[in-house]
Amino acid sequence: MSIKKITAVLTAAVVTMTAFAACESKKVEKGESDISVSEVEETTAPTEAVTTIPAETFPDYPISYPEIEKKRTGNVYEAEDALMTEGLEFSDAIPEKKEDKEGEEGTEKPTNPNAKPFSGDGYVTKFKKDGSRYVIFEVDAPSNQHYDLSFSIASDKAVNCRVSVNEKETATFATKKGDDFTLITLYGVFLTKGKTKIELRPLDGDLKLDYLKLSNNTSLSTIQYKAENSLSNEDAGESAKELMSFLTENYGKYTITGQYASDETNKELELIYQTTGKYPVIRFSAMHNSGSSFDSTFKDIDACAEWHYKGGIVGLMWYWEAPSKKKPSVYTKETDFRISDAVTDIDIAKLSQEEIRGLYGEGKISEQCYGIILDLDNMAGQLMSLKNKGVPVLWRPLHEASGDWFWWGAGSVRDYKWLWNLMYTRYTEYFELDNLIWVWNGQNDKTLVDKNTFDIASLDIYLPAEKDFGSRYEQFLALQNIVGKEKLIALSECSTLPDMDMSFRDNAVWSFFGLWYGKYLHDEEGAFSDVYTNKEAFIKTYNSDGALSLDEYLTLRGGEELVPQYDETTTTEVTTIVSTDTTDTTASGDVSETTETTVAVW
Repeated sequence: MSIKKITAVLTAAVVTMTAFAACESKKVEKGESDISVSEVEETTAPTEAVTTIPAETFPDYPISYPEIEKKRTGNVYEAEDALMTEGLEFSDAIPEKKEDKEGEEGTEKPTNPNAKPFSGDGYVTKFKKDGSRYVIFEVDAPSNQHYDLSFSIASDKAVNCRVSVNEKETATFATKKGDDFTLITLYGVFLTKGKTKIELRPLDGDLKLDYLKLSNNTSLSTIQYKAENSLSNEDAGESAKELMSFLTENYGKYTITGQYASDETNKELELIYQTTGKYPVIRFSAMHNSGSSFDSTFKDIDACAEWHYKGGIVGLMWYWEAPSKKKPSVYTKETDFRISDAVTDIDIAKLSQEEIRGLYGEGKISEQCYGIILDLDNMAGQLMSLKNKGVPVLWRPLHEASGDWFWWGAGSVRDYKWLWNLMYTRYTEYFELDNLIWVWNGQNDKTLVDKNTFDIASLDIYLPAEKDFGSRYEQFLALQNIVGKEKLIALSECSTLPDMDMSFRDNAVWSFFGLWYGKYLHDEEGAFSDVYTNKEAFIKTYNSDGALSLDEYLTLRGGEELVPQYDETTTTEVTTIVSTDTTDTTASGDVSETTETTVAVW
């Protein structure tokens, strides 16, 4: 009996447990300042189970895709034999000979047994800058499998090109500048057996198109789901260890559902339940300080604890307004704060507040450095509250560091890594926050921090509304190549839900996803919006055997009732650092949405 059916006959008590029960997991078959002390509110009894009735019930959706049969192939399709729009020309003129250049990543010089620099009789050229001219290759795929599509192209400048398979956009790329013919390869494109039309359309310039080579893909088979069970923090608490064990033991078996909540009312989560009959497992929240004030984060903390008692997983990120007296904002363009002004060579991570204040008074650290410590310690107080309530947290700080739109990513890579290490050490060793599972969201190899300071690597991917998410296997693979197979790979923010069938077909099963709120889920009246993910696809994802919803998660966890407990070694009080500065500051405005661009890892 599948987990879906088991869930249907069990009591739907929305509770969790403090230890895992032995249970058969769902497996999808695949083809191949001054210190002030503030009291933490006493923990209340577990919140009542959700009783909202969904609008309707929905069937289970088993993972479905064509059976894959791997066959070696290397068929070449000459451009002069392809279908061409009017105005394109065939040429056999030999470009001027140039010295060989070192190969660049993602390209290779085409194999050419002839003396000519191109294959066949010639190449196709005279493409227009307006993208109105294109070529269609009619290929014959020998089997259902993933292929690499390699285009032999020469161009005197970089030209953006779009590739479509059977009239559906598949990928875009930019050519390499230079007149030498070079192979540009798209890896892991799935084709079904038989005739397929592959269109290449240059969008903003002319080029010389020689041929298309169809090869069987081997890179996707390198993706593995053997992440390490241990946490980076050797002193992690039991609740964090148990959650990490669940994530790693079930990695690759399904994707855990997640949703960002805009406030403590959980209206987004309720809307998903009304739409799909399912709740997400992970309640994500973006905490937001307002200058030196952290008052707005208290409601977030209470909502996190409440979701934990209902049985779900808690995920937190921090929209950290820079500690600037004049312009406190998360956005680089809206603040005068510069992280480079805060960096110090003094090891302050494990110093007391009094010692750090002394360094500031002596002029050994800057005002910016001291401000960072104040903010870090204030946030530590909020996280300590969750620790005392027994709540493990997927903690994703300093997100999207590969970009310069947030102040922590606008400095040098060294500055960012300094801040990451400062936070990690101060939180794990000084504050002994043992309930955190650290999620690194740097998103490229340059911003990669010490692998011993994070547990999960994640990407944020935002696509145009009209574009399906698919699986994003190319970005999954690229991130795993950066961090290694010992780390979980997750989709920490997205504008559109991933397609479960394609994720399993492409061997790119994200550990979890987190859909952002607002227009990505609902319209201005709060009703479900299918602008980014249509309703049918939304329902299918949440009811897919490849996705784990809250009721299924509870079943796998054993369904034992959770009673709020405190760590016996802690009290119900937590030290919170407050700034002594009385300068009036205001929030920079709503930061409810991230930059709406696809964030790539290469």
